[in-house]
Amino acid sequence: MTPELSNEELILSFLAEGGDDFVSGATLSDKLGLSRTAVWKHVETLRRLGYRIDAQPARGYRLLEVPDRLTALELSPLLATRELGRTLHAFDSVASTNGTAFTLAQEGAFHGEVVVAETQTEGRGRRGRAWVSPSGKNLYCSVVLRPELPPARAPEITLVTAVALAETLGELNVDARIKWPNDVQLGGRKVAGVLTELSADAERVHFVVVGVGVNLNSVQGDLPADLKDTAISVFEARGAPVPRALFTAALLATLERWLDVWTNEGFAPIRAAWRAKCSTLGQRVRVKNERDELVGIAEDVDDTGALLVRVGDRLERVLAGDVETLRPAPQ
Repeated sequence: MTPELSNEELILSFLAEGGDDFVSGATLSDKLGLSRTAVWKHVETLRRLGYRIDAQPARGYRLLEVPDRLTALELSPLLATRELGRTLHAFDSVASTNGTAFTLAQEGAFHGEVVVAETQTEGRGRRGRAWVSPSGKNLYCSVVLRPELPPARAPEITLVTAVALAETLGELNVDARIKWPNDVQLGGRKVAGVLTELSADAERVHFVVVGVGVNLNSVQGDLPADLKDTAISVFEARGAPVPRALFTAALLATLERWLDVWTNEGFAPIRAAWRAKCSTLGQRVRVKNERDELVGIAEDVDDTGALLVRVGDRLERVLAGDVETLRPAPQ
């Protein structure tokens, strides 16, 4: 079910559609079924929230500037999705968006519900690592999905999301590449990651929570010393800030489109798109997990998303682990 937009959200949507042109008070009044005075009161509410709205007699209203926040007011007018983000849970701060989304899913949240936060106090990456979450600069977002599939296929969703992330970042004129299994990099430094968690029994998946962290506008001073050489933001890579609401809406639209492809056509087109954007394949790598490590050439991903690593004359199938790119072996 898609919730109805508030009058403020509708006004922002109409003004956004108008672009640089004025939208008359009479037009807004007719579209909303409100008096001109009521329209003016809603505009004043938006101004108090940080929206810059120009108003001129006989011309109407024009949206000049949107505050850099991630709430329904900023996101709803920008969404081009059927389901993803249509129900939005926005917070100033949470322990982790994945944890919050997981709880909501356990309580019955629908497919496509989204949690966003300005900061996370206990943000998580893979294998229990912390995800540094400076406030008001980046994207911390989790999506509840309810796909009909067996648990064995759930890892495919991580690759679907990584493809959507790399494509959306690429629209910002940066060369985003995927490092197996779930990191997205710019110039070999991490700009985004995916954390997928699920509830399932032996037969079926009950729900999946896909968490996405994207370093959009953070700077090196926001990072601890041990991450300064390995992490980067889009702002640092391209020298211009990223409008977070626009990026979030674009990511949700791209993710929904790739989820549709995956649902309708299976994993094969996802695998092809992932391979085209991957920085890991063809590289000499070291793969570590809790039990052991191996060194070889990352040759491919199989039809389940597992990494295939050539070690001597054998091909190892890697389901999980940390991948480090190595220099080519001496000849």
